[in-house]
Amino acid sequence: MSKILKQKAARRQKAKLRIRSKISGCAEMPRVSVFRSNKYFYAQAIDDVGGVTLCYADGAKLGVKPSKEGVATVAKTLADGLKAKKIENIVFDRNGYMYHGVIAAFATALRDNGINF
Repeated sequence: MSKILKQKAARRQKAKLRIRSKISGCAEMPRVSVFRSNKYFYAQAIDDVGGVTLCYADGAKLGVKPSKEGVATVAKTLADGLKAKKIENIVFDRNGYMYHGVIAAFATALRDNGINF
């Protein structure tokens, strides 16, 4: 890896650890963590107390790209899974990514589907 890519990865890891030190999820209010790559977008609702994933949405299985339109589909799938488990409130974990573009579009789509945070 080039020096710049290593620096970017290290900066994201520091931000990720800083965020995770401040937030945690439980069964009634899980933490929704996102991961974005150049090809796909993933999101999962995690109960940190029990250490289990309550539900997830996989952009690769849905066949959508990590664009603003694609993450809206992922958000709808995750929101349906959360509603099936009677969960309305979450804690949003942006996982070290900046809150703009695809991450912000995902958060907005979750809110539009009735999930509060």
